[in-house]
Amino acid sequence: MLPSSSCFAGYLSVLAVVLKTNDASPWTNEFDKVELSCVIESISTINPRIEWKKITSGGPSYVYFDKKIYGDLENRAVIREPATLLITNATRSDTAKYRCEVTAAEDQKAFDEILIDLVVRVKPVVPKCSVPKSVPLGKSAELSCVEEEGFPKSQYQWFKNMEEIPDDPKTSVKFFNSSYTLSTETGTLKFISVRKEDAGEYYCRAKNDAGHTQCAPQKMEVYDIDIVGIILGVLVVVVVLLCITVGICCAYKQGYFSSQQQTGNNYKVPAKGDGVDYVRTEDEVSRSSGC
Repeated sequence: MLPSSSCFAGYLSVLAVVLKTNDASPWTNEFDKVELSCVIESISTINPRIEWKKITSGGPSYVYFDKKIYGDLENRAVIREPATLLITNATRSDTAKYRCEVTAAEDQKAFDEILIDLVVRVKPVVPKCSVPKSVPLGKSAELSCVEEEGFPKSQYQWFKNMEEIPDDPKTSVKFFNSSYTLSTETGTLKFISVRKEDAGEYYCRAKNDAGHTQCAPQKMEVYDIDIVGIILGVLVVVVVLLCITVGICCAYKQGYFSSQQQTGNNYKVPAKGDGVDYVRTEDEVSRSSGC
């Protein structure tokens, strides 16, 4: 008599090692504990070989082998019988894929494995914020916010006078007339044309699934450009330069800057060069004799 199909399936399951996990994509915050579940559903072998490997871009490396923890998890992880891996103090470097492998020599299906994708979330640090101290009315302005430690990558929020600035100014009555663009991905807040109402204290918040931090408020002032004053100042400078130029021209005409004219009283006989004989004129002879 042949065995029933249900008995045959049960027979095969006894001869096969089968694994499952309670969570194929676990996550935890940095410095917390996390469990990488590897449950043996069926097995016949009494002492199977259990291994854990960490899969990175550089290839697989042993985490648990021959009943010992290896690598950077050596003092931060333990095995919960029979095959679950418990990381007691997770760090950002633990983010990776992990593979649980079980070899059962006495089973007909002697090998099985499961893959677990672990994410360790890292809270953002205080972002670096840049806010211009003063901006001319009607000119453009850019405020920046950068944070590079958080994982997953931080998203950004900007606040003015303790009130969150919406991504789209048209969605808020208070910011409806503002002409700005805000990027939650890059943390940049750009004003196309600054208004008087845009003056105030600004700060940025960086956030992800692990938490959030923010920089200290910084004040931005908006000032008027005095066009009339600038024009008058330029005119004054032009008038002053014109007066100086006219004065110099008049001085030249009056002879204040001309060289002293030579007269008969200060006439001097040119010096006689070496080896040169000069013939004296009658004027020179009479002048030297006092006539």
